[in-house]
Amino acid sequence: MSMALLTLARAPMASVPDINVTGELIRVVLSLGGIVALIFAAGWLTRRLQSRQTGGGRRLRCVEAMQLSARERVLLIEADGKRLLVGVGAGGVRALHVYEGTVANEAPQVPAQPPFAELLGRWRRNG
Repeated sequence: MSMALLTLARAPMASVPDINVTGELIRVVLSLGGIVALIFAAGWLTRRLQSRQTGGGRRLRCVEAMQLSARERVLLIEADGKRLLVGVGAGGVRALHVYEGTVANEAPQVPAQPPFAELLGRWRRNG
């Protein structure tokens, strides 16, 4: 029996394929980079498609929302030129008030902020 073991030990072993570790690492990193690039491309495409839908033909928009509690809030909704005050809660949706008349086109109010150059100049003087 020991003779059989010796012959097995001396027999040439099946060759194990030589693995190129550097090549495999590069392949894995490039695959991961491709997946991350696809995720960013999908996000960019989603934002582009959503911005197209918010334009022109929408007749309903939320002007303002205020959270009252964890499950309840009040929405000011504009629909066909009229504004509605709507309460949303666990019990459902309820119209609280309908404002009469049409709404004038108002420009969105942006808080006045100093230009970036002025902020940078202040930061340089103080620093």
